[in-house]
Amino acid sequence: MSQCIRCSMPVEPKRVQYGYATCLNCGDKLASRVRHTVVPMHKSNYVVASSLSMLKQLNPKRSGDDYE
Repeated sequence: MSQCIRCSMPVEPKRVQYGYATCLNCGDKLASRVRHTVVPMHKSNYVVASSLSMLKQLNPKRSGDDYE
């Protein structure tokens, strides 16, 4: 069995097979740090805004100071 890169606990072989290098506990802690922002598109679906520059391009009528 492989060891977790954060706490050196054993990692399940299926997790290693799927490309994870952390145990379930450490993986859960890392996943809770990730934040997503979802914005509605005009006459369309919702889109994940992955960067501040993308968010600024979605609504060009607002000034840049409104996003900070």
